[in-house]
Amino acid sequence: MSSTNIFTPFSEQELMPQEEKLEVIRKGKQFSIGVPKETCLNERRTCLTPDAVQVLVANGHQIIVESGAGEGSFFTDLQYSESGAKITDDPKEAFQQDLVLKVNPPTTDEIEFLKPCTYLISALQINLRDQEYFKKLSEKKINAIAFEFIVDEYKQLSLVRLIGEIAGNISILYAAELLALSNGLMLGGITGVRPTEVVVLGAGIVGEFATKAALGLGASVKVFDNSLSKLRRLHMMVDGRVPTSIIDPKELSKSLKRADVVIGALSKISLTPIVTEEMVSKMKKGSVIIDVTIDNGKVIETSELTDMENPYVIKHGVIHCGLPNLTSKMPRTTTKAISNFFLSYLLNYDEEGGFDNMLVRKNEMKQTLYMYKGRHTKKLICDRFNLTYHDINLLIF
Repeated sequence: MSSTNIFTPFSEQELMPQEEKLEVIRKGKQFSIGVPKETCLNERRTCLTPDAVQVLVANGHQIIVESGAGEGSFFTDLQYSESGAKITDDPKEAFQQDLVLKVNPPTTDEIEFLKPCTYLISALQINLRDQEYFKKLSEKKINAIAFEFIVDEYKQLSLVRLIGEIAGNISILYAAELLALSNGLMLGGITGVRPTEVVVLGAGIVGEFATKAALGLGASVKVFDNSLSKLRRLHMMVDGRVPTSIIDPKELSKSLKRADVVIGALSKISLTPIVTEEMVSKMKKGSVIIDVTIDNGKVIETSELTDMENPYVIKHGVIHCGLPNLTSKMPRTTTKAISNFFLSYLLNYDEEGGFDNMLVRKNEMKQTLYMYKGRHTKKLICDRFNLTYHDINLLIF
């Protein structure tokens, strides 16, 4: 029987079975994380709890915690040490890691401690910054991520929302404390007694949670915002129990005269205050104003920055609180919330191959940066501080 010749373009070697090649995701190198002690604004929050440190250490990361970093949130050095962190007395050592996690932005002195090309994650508090701050960071070729710009895959400002939820609740609880101090009124409603009146400026996340907290205490609440969609959303969330209004000076002025508590919670960076000094001068004596978003811009003309040691000032007989870190009044709860967020955030980047890989692959990661290797990448900041703008998409592709 004659053999049949079959034509094939492949050699015998090429027709041999080959081992299957699977795609391997390139893991990012394990990086060291520095957690310095907060030094300004009497800050009591921190970014990582001992429990989060334990998980990160188990995933191969080295954590350097400055001694006393967790004291404000009632976490001891011993707890961090037992979770696998290295405790250091030298702030410089905490700042010289691959990734530095801070609540407040580093001071100009602390920027000097950073090593070039470090990843810095902190709040920005744009209203408290100046041009010199960004120039100093730029000289160090820092990759800087701001809490205010961190977005998730659904394009939501996830960390802003988280802190906003806490800030909204705390603004009402602290207002109740100040109201009792100023004129002995209890924030809420009691049978046979007129309920206190609360005006909330802003129907975003802070405004939503402030409204819910005030309603829960039995107060009468009115909400103002320039966004009809936000007002409609809030109206649905509270079953239409709250009157809402677009910011109309005449209507606002009327409501402020009757208000016992005013919560400033407009999230957009506002260049002109919504509430004028004249409006404040006509408010009831002993009433309380809490300007929650003061670190982004004034909502109330008479409000000013305050700190934990002197949390309020009195103007026109009205108590003004302008704490840029209001959630620091409940430091342990806030620290736990921030820490839970960063734990999932950092582990997610481990899975995806580290920060550098993510910058190339994920657009939302690019949007969180306001500085990449010393170049300013947020137009908002560049316009405000007269800096040279670089499109992040042209730097990373």
